[in-house]
Amino acid sequence: MDTKILQQTFLTIRSNKIFELFVIFIIVFSALVIGLKTYEISPVALQIIRWLDWVITGIFLTEIIIRFLGEEKKTHFFTQPWNLFDSIIVIVSMIPLDNSDMALVGRLIRVFRVLRMVSIIPELRLLLNSLLKAMPQLGYVVLLMFIIFYIYAAIGSTLFETINPVLWGDISISLLTLFRVMTFEDWTDVMYETMEVYPLSWFYYLTFIFFTAFAFLNMVIGIVVNVLEQESARIRKETHEEMTLEDLDSKIEELKAILLSQQKIRE
Repeated sequence: MDTKILQQTFLTIRSNKIFELFVIFIIVFSALVIGLKTYEISPVALQIIRWLDWVITGIFLTEIIIRFLGEEKKTHFFTQPWNLFDSIIVIVSMIPLDNSDMALVGRLIRVFRVLRMVSIIPELRLLLNSLLKAMPQLGYVVLLMFIIFYIYAAIGSTLFETINPVLWGDISISLLTLFRVMTFEDWTDVMYETMEVYPLSWFYYLTFIFFTAFAFLNMVIGIVVNVLEQESARIRKETHEEMTLEDLDSKIEELKAILLSQQKIRE
């Protein structure tokens, strides 16, 4: 019974909004501390930052322990990807690597602590999960986009190589040039240069931009939005089912209490 009460206490702490906001604040503060290390600072300030880094790591470890103790089924805690990710980041952050050959790895691991923001905020988890689930569908769009890129790069390298070998010297450079065109980075300069030799080359650029920047990117957005709506609907359904089960359990408990009271009256 004491274990159950303790587990419920940690669950209450974990679900507390103030606790969640505090953890988010620490994550943001951790990101700022990491950013300060990129500046030229005095040795005293650097030592203070190191102490703060250890304090932040200790807070993260405490938060992981609270979440673990608040879990009803402890064996299921590390089966959840975000719990596993958070635990690995915190454990690796505790390894003293600053004065070793692995110091760079230690600093890089600490940078990834900012990603813990995703595991704390449900809306960010929803966005990332939707993006990951959309990957199989996005893969076909990316493949089709690469085919279009390759065809246009081959055409551009064939027609425009003599005009500007720096931009159209071979197919790999042409792919980079087309990426520049797709992102609208001074693409008109590239177009006007080729139009001096091939006046109708504007058609080449406009059709490419239509296929990539307009058609394919809108397809990507549409797929992600569709998956996001499906994930939101699934979460709402699961939440509704959980609430229904909780209401059912509470009603069963009420009926048990009524039956017990009636039994005592009869006795």
